[in-house]
Amino acid sequence: MAAPPHVLPFLSPSSASASLRAPSGRRRAVNLRIAAAAGQAGFFTRLGRLIKEKAKSDVDKLFSGFSKTRENLSVVDELLTYWNLADTDRVLDDLEEALLVSDFGPKISFRIVDTLRDEIRDGKLKSGSEIKASLKRCILDLLTSKGSNTELKLGFRKPAVIMIVGVNGGGKTTSLGKLAHRFKNEGAKVLMAAGDTFRAAARDQLEVWAERTGSEIVIDRDKKAQAPSVLSQAVKRGKREGFDIVLCDTSGRLHTNYGLMEELVTCKKVMAKALPGAPNEVLLVLDGTTGLNMLQQAREFNDVVGITGFILTKLDGTARGGCVVSVVDELGIPVKFIGVGEGVEDLQPFDAEAFVEAIFP
Repeated sequence: MAAPPHVLPFLSPSSASASLRAPSGRRRAVNLRIAAAAGQAGFFTRLGRLIKEKAKSDVDKLFSGFSKTRENLSVVDELLTYWNLADTDRVLDDLEEALLVSDFGPKISFRIVDTLRDEIRDGKLKSGSEIKASLKRCILDLLTSKGSNTELKLGFRKPAVIMIVGVNGGGKTTSLGKLAHRFKNEGAKVLMAAGDTFRAAARDQLEVWAERTGSEIVIDRDKKAQAPSVLSQAVKRGKREGFDIVLCDTSGRLHTNYGLMEELVTCKKVMAKALPGAPNEVLLVLDGTTGLNMLQQAREFNDVVGITGFILTKLDGTARGGCVVSVVDELGIPVKFIGVGEGVEDLQPFDAEAFVEAIFP
């Protein structure tokens, strides 16, 4: 099978022509490397697609997880059921308040309501049902225009390396374990790295997740190694032993502690040294119960380490689902997973369309 176009850079023009002149044995070796790279790229493409597709099949859990946000926004139907043109200003003011209470944020709430007001004034919206449809469309457009790239980008060679970062108590280790569960269910060979070397309980917790998911683990046995060393060992082992995925935990740290934040830069550097291109993803775990306060954390982590996607956790216990839209709009970084419950299956791949349907009654 021909290698897909994104695999072709493995051969520069000079190396390609050299392979044509090379003895048949060397040509076979080159062809085998190309075929192996193509196979690995195909594996990661299928893996990313399968995980993304699970978001649609798990839509019932999404609805359940956002029940409180949906309850908060139930006022929308009450406002629009008997809407008439004379009540436009009052209805839109109440709608704006409902969005603010659900943590959509002032900027987004004002923008959405201004769009609806313009469309009503221009005669484009003539009923409550049309206003609600336009409201949902506005939110979906916000999510897809800046955060459409929600599928995991795992590169084209094994192992793919995913680094998990965030503040204390946000749910990093649990999210990593649930990710491992999803990958293992799709047939991936997973290696965990216990890079949270500050907290002994984190190592113990990750060992439990490794046993539960049937994953391997690299851990600081003498409890003296630093996080960069543990992560470097894990990436090297992942490469040496043919793992598909290396999931790297890190210590929780406040975004205002610049010394600890700089350690994340070192962690990235040692991983890249062990495997050029690593990490493929840097996922920031954000606690949904903090609402819009998470934005400053996200800005700081992104400035220091370069975030590729978010995992929003604990959204099942709050009415703050609108913070998903705020994070994407503010930073232009996609939400890749959301936590909608305590179960192992409740870390859901993020699907913008399903999300919008889940938060409105």
